[in-house]
Amino acid sequence: MKSSKLKFSRSLTGSAFSRYFSFSALYVAQGIPEGILFFALPAWLAMNDKSPVDIAAFIGVILIPWSFKIIIAPLMDRFTILSMGRKRPWVIFGQLGLILSFLSIGFVPDPLNNITGLMIVGFSISFFGAFQDVATDGMAVDVIPADEQARANGLMWGTKIIGTSLSLVVGTALINSLGFTTAISLLSIAVAIIMIVPIYFTERPGEKIMPWLKGEANTESEASQLKSWAEIIKSLYRVTKLRSSLIFVVISFVSGILFGLMDTLLPIFTIQELEWTNTDFSQFFSIINVVAGIFGMIIGGYLVDYFGKIKMLTIYLSLITAVISIFAFATGLWSNLIFLCGFMFIYYVLNIFLCIGIFASGMQLCWKTVAATQFTLYMTLSNMGRASGSALLGILKDSYSWEIVFVFTALMPLIMGVLVQFINFKNHKQKVDQFKVLDHTLVAPHVIED
Repeated sequence: MKSSKLKFSRSLTGSAFSRYFSFSALYVAQGIPEGILFFALPAWLAMNDKSPVDIAAFIGVILIPWSFKIIIAPLMDRFTILSMGRKRPWVIFGQLGLILSFLSIGFVPDPLNNITGLMIVGFSISFFGAFQDVATDGMAVDVIPADEQARANGLMWGTKIIGTSLSLVVGTALINSLGFTTAISLLSIAVAIIMIVPIYFTERPGEKIMPWLKGEANTESEASQLKSWAEIIKSLYRVTKLRSSLIFVVISFVSGILFGLMDTLLPIFTIQELEWTNTDFSQFFSIINVVAGIFGMIIGGYLVDYFGKIKMLTIYLSLITAVISIFAFATGLWSNLIFLCGFMFIYYVLNIFLCIGIFASGMQLCWKTVAATQFTLYMTLSNMGRASGSALLGILKDSYSWEIVFVFTALMPLIMGVLVQFINFKNHKQKVDQFKVLDHTLVAPHVIED
């Protein structure tokens, strides 16, 4: 086992190093467009005096495709080119669409006065980003062993945040100096280069690199591939209705509201309320997120592995509630740069740690038979919450002060902290272990209610 972690292998099942490298690279590819869509463009629009309602509407629209993931995941579980792996063909397709759609946003005419055009192309980028994300997560659930999941999630989220942050600061600088079209075109090159990773690495030994090359389906892939829609639906229903899974469904949605509120709130708040420039925001945001991402890669997964998921989630959520609440009531210190920067730094470090804990928890609750679809269900609900949170900000800000908006936001981690206490991983696993699959037909005992 130790040697497999150190050696290099062209197949993801053959080496931990290959898994960590490949999934980190694929998450960087997701982070680059997200840095532009979710942060650089909103900050640029705010800098050019677009209203919070327009900016929130833009973010709300580009988040919608992430709610489609639950439709995409069963499609990937049902159909694939097994000789190339269960999820790898879909990863390649999603990455290609992400490259082309990301490049196209640079050609939106008069983008400052064409929010509709930005929404349409942004929607397309998000669609392929979500597509690539579903395939990548599904492949991760298939090939990453349980004892590597927390560390892998730390690396994946850390590299994604670094990709998001670097694309934000570099993208903002390029937009301001070279113009919108040139900036996006240059960043598209980085996303295109990462296409080499899913093409080069296979899921398992002996599989085809491309459809026209030599190779064959792995027997393990053939055995785990679901053969009908009925199997997918019945299996997903059976595992999702267990109590711990249902609780996690609610937690996923509420976490999305928290992320959507904060990600939309901060660029508008700092630029329009505190009179920062979009360059100020992008540079500071990028620095603290790179640092936070490094913390996540180094110790984020380790803390979850060592102390346990429930304990660390409780600590993270309690601290986030306290940090946002303190900031909400410290209005006299908002103009203090050290206080503001300290708040944003602490929040984003905790945010990354929270994401790592949530992802690792979601993977542990998954039943291997429908793990990709089940995990995608959780993430879809989170993204639905994120879109709701972004749209909600415009409504809240029209009716209430920034103090009330921050207080409302602080309620989200508080609710999650209460709910997480009712998750029981051991009990959930016992229920899942009772499920039996014989000849691809689900057979389970009657005593399965959680």
